[in-house]
Amino acid sequence: MTGRLRHLPPTSAGAFADAILPCRFAGVVYEARGKRLIDGLDLEIVAGPRTVILGPNGAGKSLTLRLAHGLIHPTAGRIVWQNRKLDGAGRGPRRQAMVFQKPVLLRRSVAANLDYALAVHRVRGTARSRRRDEALARTGLTAYARQSARTLSGGEQQRLAMARAWALRPQVLFLDEPTASLDPAATHAIEEIVQAMHAEGCKIVMTTHDLGQARRLADEVVFLNRGRVVERGPADRFFERPESQPARDFLAGKLVW
Repeated sequence: MTGRLRHLPPTSAGAFADAILPCRFAGVVYEARGKRLIDGLDLEIVAGPRTVILGPNGAGKSLTLRLAHGLIHPTAGRIVWQNRKLDGAGRGPRRQAMVFQKPVLLRRSVAANLDYALAVHRVRGTARSRRRDEALARTGLTAYARQSARTLSGGEQQRLAMARAWALRPQVLFLDEPTASLDPAATHAIEEIVQAMHAEGCKIVMTTHDLGQARRLADEVVFLNRGRVVERGPADRFFERPESQPARDFLAGKLVW
């Protein structure tokens, strides 16, 4: 990694007067093209521990994050953020962000990508420039500020996506396979950023196929299969003594469907 991460004073105290958590899924169903992909999902996301969602392909991991983030909305059931129901348009409350496996970047400079995100969230003037510069420093991208975002390497682009999220100071950050296509060095850089955001009080909810990464980052594991929660518990217990047969099979490398 060319750019070095700067360790700056925390920007949040870890507790929020306008807390949006917990987030509760109650009997959530999501159907597409006549197929039920999320099937009566009951799940509570609480502040604090880093939550890693595991499960086989097609289990509903990415859909769960998209539902929580408000990109799609349930076919049935409801999602409630701190007693406030997700509205019919699928818009969740502010103070949450999401980073995808492949970042979507504007055809602008690195700094301008952050400026745009902050402007959309109505951060103006010196506050905008301060947050932008802090986020660049925290993700090791200061030297790239004027470079076109789309000329960055894959790892650098993902760091920019993380910087863009960090600049918004979210209470919750959803990460959907954020290192799936990255080499070990770039993966390490992203994991460092995740750890730093968690240390500042940001709730991390993450999907990954990398069991090594899940062991490194998870405080708790939610194991999904067929659109439902099969098992949930502390990460050390899940990896050492999984309680359900699908989880035992998954950890043993067997096919689960």
